[in-house]
Amino acid sequence: MKNIEALFPGTRQVTYLNTPAVGLLSQPVHAFRVQQLDELYHKGSRYFERNFGVLDEVRESIAEAFNTDPARTALMPAFTFGQNAIMESIAPGSKILLLKEDYPSVNKAVESRDFDITYATIDAHLEANIQKEFEASQPDVFVFSIVQYLNGIKIDLAMINALKERYPETLFIADGTQYLGQERFDFKASGIDILGASSYKWINAGFGNAFFTFKPGVEEKIAPKLLGFGSTMGKYKEAGDTLIGRFEGSHLDNANLGSIAVGLRVQQEVGLAEIETKVSALAASAKEEFTALGLLEEAVMHRDQHSPIFNLKGDEALFNTLEQHDILTSQRGAGIRVGFHYYNSWDDLEKLLAVLRAS
Repeated sequence: MKNIEALFPGTRQVTYLNTPAVGLLSQPVHAFRVQQLDELYHKGSRYFERNFGVLDEVRESIAEAFNTDPARTALMPAFTFGQNAIMESIAPGSKILLLKEDYPSVNKAVESRDFDITYATIDAHLEANIQKEFEASQPDVFVFSIVQYLNGIKIDLAMINALKERYPETLFIADGTQYLGQERFDFKASGIDILGASSYKWINAGFGNAFFTFKPGVEEKIAPKLLGFGSTMGKYKEAGDTLIGRFEGSHLDNANLGSIAVGLRVQQEVGLAEIETKVSALAASAKEEFTALGLLEEAVMHRDQHSPIFNLKGDEALFNTLEQHDILTSQRGAGIRVGFHYYNSWDDLEKLLAVLRAS
């Protein structure tokens, strides 16, 4: 694997276990943003004219990374914008299934509108809970995060595929913000109809960028109305009234959104298989150690699959102790959330464990 410390200078300063909150910027992403802003600073409108194709390149990089269609990939400043645009276009009264206590930007966009909402419980039996809700009342739409932000519980994507086959008329909408960038993912082969993600966490692209990508036929179920000057700008929107054009009515920020392509290119150069192997190994060892220390909730301990995100039992005193040892984490829910990405090392895990054992 490449010299990760050179790619991510932030790892030299602290033990960074806070990717579930904000992913570190790589040197290439930082350089790209500086170059873009410097060119805008000096050249104004000429910058815009010269960089017009950046957004098309971003769509293509997303398509290459996750096997999507660039012509069906919309760009926006944040996941929340797209999620609300989608929900605004779904008929009032539709039956929508959510996961109870899923990420606020996932659920609030649904709960703030006139829908018939049911919930599946997030626990050790998540998949069985979801299937039970489908059998009780087949939802028109199922909205969920692939990985839960509070405790890192990861939904079984094979179950999602099987569920979509059984209920093809249900629209499956997934948030991949806490997932994409941890392992390889094939959108076209998945049971997901609409996949959205902000890219400032595991894709390491900084703030101000997100995307949604859509399977064919989704237009029959949603009809966003966010139209404007930008709706026909770019080679993938020249046809006129396109689905992605209905999410991109305004000028978009090349520096912010272009960072997605750079972040994905860094991951490809490091090696997607290598990233998946390293992250998976760190997560498995961390789960084993945290379980032995009695720091995990029952729902996490008894699941076969898990993400590299963990919520550890601990109070503010422990959080402050970690801070004093330059270990960056977040207080979330009733505990302390940590996450391991490809710029983390086995030494990072050992340092965390040493502090936990001494506390």
